[in-house]
Amino acid sequence: MNIRKAEKSDAHYIAPILLLAMEDIIYKFIKKNDYAAAKDFLQYFIEKEENQYSYQNCYVATENNEIIGVADVYKGADIETLRNPIIEFVRKHHNPEFDPELETQAGEFYIDALGVNPKHQGKGIGSKILQFLIEEYVDTNKEILGLLVDEDNPQAKSLYLKLGFKVVGQKTLVGKKLEHLQIS
Repeated sequence: MNIRKAEKSDAHYIAPILLLAMEDIIYKFIKKNDYAAAKDFLQYFIEKEENQYSYQNCYVATENNEIIGVADVYKGADIETLRNPIIEFVRKHHNPEFDPELETQAGEFYIDALGVNPKHQGKGIGSKILQFLIEEYVDTNKEILGLLVDEDNPQAKSLYLKLGFKVVGQKTLVGKKLEHLQIS
């Protein structure tokens, strides 16, 4: 397995994998439970620059020239700037009152989403991507890495705790209660 920065041409493969991790939230953004519309929404932003879902913020795990996992990571201090194009789009096309909470803040690099292709789940790929990010951000660059985990996903939380993340608080995002974890 190889992990590299994503390229714009990867967007078509990244969108369905990230959607696995974000489906409920994207459905709330676009105000409908429509897989195709949610995937198209994500792919649209992954292909663009300077937004929180941009390929510029993604790492892809590849094996045999296939993208098998994705992580979307960016500087928490940039959340408002990176989120603005998404807010404007959602307000114009889906929900004029859209006003999501900030899920991160200055002082951390934020793992917005992490997904593994369903054909490759259960093989430790998510753990390897997380270990790569910890090495890159925490060990090498001495940064704090943060993420949110759904309270209804104890398996993911267990993995994060095993890798050294610690619970530092709670957040709410579009009505969903999440735990905020960090590693430094």
